[in-house]
Amino acid sequence: MTAAFDLGAMLSTPSVATENQVKQIPCDMLVPYHNHKFELYSGERLDDMVSSIKDNGVLIPIIVQPLNGKYEILIGHNRWNASILAGKQTVPAIIKDGLTEEEAEMYVIESNLMQRGFDNLKISEQAAVIAMRHSQMFSQGKRNDIIEELHRMEKGEYSSEKETLTTAQKLKDEYRMSKDSVARLLRINMLIDGLKPLVDDKTISVRAAVNISYLPQEIQEMLIKFAKIYKIDMKKSEQLRQYDKLQGLDQLTVVKILSGKMTDVTQTIPKNRTVRINSEIYSKFFDEKANADEISEIIEKALELYFAKA
Repeated sequence: MTAAFDLGAMLSTPSVATENQVKQIPCDMLVPYHNHKFELYSGERLDDMVSSIKDNGVLIPIIVQPLNGKYEILIGHNRWNASILAGKQTVPAIIKDGLTEEEAEMYVIESNLMQRGFDNLKISEQAAVIAMRHSQMFSQGKRNDIIEELHRMEKGEYSSEKETLTTAQKLKDEYRMSKDSVARLLRINMLIDGLKPLVDDKTISVRAAVNISYLPQEIQEMLIKFAKIYKIDMKKSEQLRQYDKLQGLDQLTVVKILSGKMTDVTQTIPKNRTVRINSEIYSKFFDEKANADEISEIIEKALELYFAKA
């Protein structure tokens, strides 16, 4: 985002709302957004931004909200980071007060989409975007208002007037993705944070990660460590999910599956066994009208008494 604007003219315009005035905020008074899921620029892209800020300053203000005596960044994490590296003491910012959590999230998500484009995001970042868009907390009206405001900011326009945008298409149409792809990304977003980088760097495939997303948090935490030792492929992820569904996983079982020592998890699951009762014994202890549940309950109580005395 490098579009220039006339700061003096903007601040002197009577129609500009007070909340959209630009203020210089010290860099050490700014903190990253608490749920920021996007990687900061690095390498040549960061170097170019630092060089530009050294020469021209920050041309487009960042957007922040008050937080415990400081300001939480909603839009502009890269500009803030580059400003520090460029030796700047302050960053121009627009302060948004009274935002709901949903509105704050929308600023973060929409700005990253506009800057980078969906296809340039990492898998975990795409998953976060899809999950946010999918969430019912995003009312279309609020989202449209914020998108329009961000478009105006790119052009150097800071009017508080809003224009109506057309309703966004469904997720699969908006991102040119199949329903299955959307569903997989929604599951990826459910992984614990420690596993998501392993999906981004392809240590764990997307389809294997989908299976892992169904596992309890404590098992997912184990897999962060085990992924450095064992390859967690599609087959093993399916075995983990299947075993957990049937009986539940522990560390030993996880290691056996990942090491290949347990290849057919169904063989290790105890099967229900049928026991036949001699007709003479049956008629001695049970009424002919007794149903299966009643018989099972009586046998269970009898066995508890028997083994309690043993």
